[in-house]
Amino acid sequence: MPHCVVEYSKALETRVMPEAMMQSVFEGAVASGLFTPEAIKTRAIACDYYMVGDQVADFIHVQLRILSGRTDAQKAALAKAVLDRLTELKLSHLSITAEVLDMHKESYAKVLL
Repeated sequence: MPHCVVEYSKALETRVMPEAMMQSVFEGAVASGLFTPEAIKTRAIACDYYMVGDQVADFIHVQLRILSGRTDAQKAALAKAVLDRLTELKLSHLSITAEVLDMHKESYAKVLL
């Protein structure tokens, strides 16, 4: 835990590699102090079609899916840590957002094979 899903405008790939965005998100999750590095799962999804308002504009949006039970302060600190790392990529002319989503602990299932 957590599951970090990085959605971004495909056009950003001319300015930054998806792996760099994923690494920044990973580092932010580690910096939050809430998770061990080996527990963090990160993936990136390029969006070919997108709009921000009524315009086509670049974006990075991160969903941080965590098991329920964290405080609002912990969730806010996690989102801030991830945003801080992403802003270190020195990109411009885009929107960067992060949201922390609770996964219901009692209904989450996992199998390691």
